Amino acid sequence: MVGLAEEPKPQHSYIGLIAMAILGSPDKKLVLSDIYQYILDNYAYFRSRGPGWRNSIRHNLSLNDCFIKAGRSANGKGHYWAIHPANIEDFTKGDFRRRKAQRKVRK
Repeated sequence: MVGLAEEPKPQHSYIGLIAMAILGSPDKKLVLSDIYQYILDNYAYFRSRGPGWRNSIRHNLSLNDCFIKAGRSANGKGHYWAIHPANIEDFTKGDFRRRKAQRKVRK
């Protein structure tokens, strides 16, 4: 039986994937569906997976202080998600380790 080579799992955590999606957007904020689309467009691994990874994205957005709601979307369905100001510098450098966002914002 000859099978297709499976796409490798991304090296980044869900936090990293979400952060890269948001940082790659012009306004540095995205609605949930745009975060999903970024991941699908950039990581073929998720194209052949079931819906479970989407649950993980929602879970990480809600659970981690490094992500904040940034207002309602233009169509009124859902919120924009952004990165907490205390995490932007580290995330921009590619450091996606979990930290509490309540620390002081560096100036």
